[in-house]
Amino acid sequence: MKLFRTLTFCSSAFLLVLCTTGCQTLPDSKAAMHTMHVVDGKKSAGDDQNQNQDQDQAEADEIAHTTYEVTKPYVEDLTLNDEYVCQIRAIQHIEIRSLEKGYLQNVLIDEGQTVHKGQLLFQIKPTVYQADVEKSEAEVELSKIELQNNQALADKDIISTTEAAMSAAKLAKVKAELELAKTHLGFTEIRAPFDGLIGRFNDVRLGSLLEENELLTTLSDTHKLWVYFNVPEAVYLNYIQNRNKGVAQKVQLQLANGEIYPEGGTIEVIQSDFNSTSGNIAFRASFSNPKGLLRYGQTGKILWPKNISHAIVVPQKSTFEILDKRFMYVVDKDGEIHERVIKVAREEPNIYIVESGISPDEMFLLERQNKLDKGDKIHYKLIDPKTVVKNLNLYAN
Repeated sequence: MKLFRTLTFCSSAFLLVLCTTGCQTLPDSKAAMHTMHVVDGKKSAGDDQNQNQDQDQAEADEIAHTTYEVTKPYVEDLTLNDEYVCQIRAIQHIEIRSLEKGYLQNVLIDEGQTVHKGQLLFQIKPTVYQADVEKSEAEVELSKIELQNNQALADKDIISTTEAAMSAAKLAKVKAELELAKTHLGFTEIRAPFDGLIGRFNDVRLGSLLEENELLTTLSDTHKLWVYFNVPEAVYLNYIQNRNKGVAQKVQLQLANGEIYPEGGTIEVIQSDFNSTSGNIAFRASFSNPKGLLRYGQTGKILWPKNISHAIVVPQKSTFEILDKRFMYVVDKDGEIHERVIKVAREEPNIYIVESGISPDEMFLLERQNKLDKGDKIHYKLIDPKTVVKNLNLYAN
């Protein structure tokens, strides 16, 4: 009897649960379409599509309500510099060497010192060479006396005239030996052959035993210097054409600290042939050096000015590159964006000089916006090109 009551109670409870579940309201079908369904932790495709549509609509609304800055190309006659790495060389740069063997007795100058023509630089101990001169002088005196005696005897027919002539030849010989001894003695004094700047001493010091032809130091004439630089073949051809027209070719020198050397230079010489490896040819310009600022072996840059008439200038930030082409977003009067390929003739800091692809009257986006694409319509504000270029710190005259 108890078992029967228990089974009846469980059946009633089960029926009550079924009825309660059946009475729940089914969800509306339209609401279900917009309800988030999560299956294995992922959104459904319909939800992703709706989210992308909402995002696109938000971007479209932002574009429609945003005013973008546009400008036009800056057009002006410019003078820009072609830059070439250069090497500075002295017109006269020689090695100072000993011409005689001996001990270095005096060092009368120092490294880096300016010297004048004929100034005594080094002196080798002259004792041996001085003795040779004195010996030769004595032989000359002896030969003179011998010649006088033989000449008197020849006049009296005591000896033949041939013996007198031999005495005269002997005198000439010892005189030549005297001059040679004096020359060797002179080589013990090493003097500057021209005005210039003393270089670094070689491994010689006071009291060193010098060998003949041993290197002591160098001497450079720095009053005028030659500056060598290499240019491509196209630049060489343009130079020749301008030179034939009588156009002067002046250059400037930029020093290693970035400053411009105050003295201008003149192109004087072109090397005879091109370098087969690089395709360049060497030019030589000369610069005066009145204040001694330039020295042999310095480096720098040659600045060769080039005049560009009606240059079309655009900011680099207004362009973008895809593969090997450069593009700009051109904006028409209705505010529609068009993608345009441009050809860059020259690159300068912060700007491009455009050869083709955009005209001076066309507008373009001042800065590329990733959210914008060709075909979009925008509200725009035109910025004066001159103001834009000034804010870019244009390094051109």
